[in-house]
Amino acid sequence: MKTLISKLLFLLSLTVASAVWASDITMYKHPQCGCCEKWANILRDEGHQVTSKGTYNIEQLKNQMGLPNSLRSCHTAIIGDFIIEGHVPEKTLARFLADPPVGAQGLAVPGMPIGSPGMEHPTRKDAYDVLWFDQQGKAQVFEHID
Repeated sequence: MKTLISKLLFLLSLTVASAVWASDITMYKHPQCGCCEKWANILRDEGHQVTSKGTYNIEQLKNQMGLPNSLRSCHTAIIGDFIIEGHVPEKTLARFLADPPVGAQGLAVPGMPIGSPGMEHPTRKDAYDVLWFDQQGKAQVFEHID
């Protein structure tokens, strides 16, 4: 019986994650930023709807969202009620959306790590952290990527 309940809860979590993913993804970026569009295309290739909006006022947008400078990258995406900052891997994003930490406002990959999705390089891949953050800007490691 315990196994059946566990399986049902797992299937329910997949349904919830799919419902969140059914939401459109809106990505804000500088109009000439190519790596941002590469990241969006990775999500599109995985079947997600991504609307890309170019703006020369990206920092003003991040300020309005209350995104701390220490978490910022080149683009900001909105999925449902969550802020996704930077080059977050699709699988990490899916895991976060399936079971977000209590109080989470979003995920961030600060900076632009070489080798992250959209920042691929033929001979280099830096390790980096994907951080989850709350409304006060407090961040914790959600996943370390080697």
